[in-house]
Amino acid sequence: MTRPDKDEVREERISNEITVDAYGPEEQAISWYYYLDEHLHVPFSARCIVRRATSPLQVGDEVKVVGMPSEAECEHDMLVTIRWKRRELAVPLSQVEGIQVDEQTQQAIEDWHYWVNRGYQL
Repeated sequence: MTRPDKDEVREERISNEITVDAYGPEEQAISWYYYLDEHLHVPFSARCIVRRATSPLQVGDEVKVVGMPSEAECEHDMLVTIRWKRRELAVPLSQVEGIQVDEQTQQAIEDWHYWVNRGYQL
């Protein structure tokens, strides 16, 4: 994915609502985790938009997002739990986009995609 232009409104929301008072990667991960856990209204349908070596999804695959794995699983990347071949599996949120999701879920997904695509890291 290409690096998006700096979005001052999104930057301000991330700084003032998501990572406020979070110092260092561990605290940022916790902040992101709870923001996403609160704002992703599950279940929702999602589509794979990028292939990742650590995930079985292929571009175009459609899946059902059913939640988030434990906080411990999201220390270095934000993951979502999907239904995959009769079991649940965690994949990177940056790998999927929502399909016909509500505004709050869409914004949360876009916030995380923006963070990752701007090169920020946990």
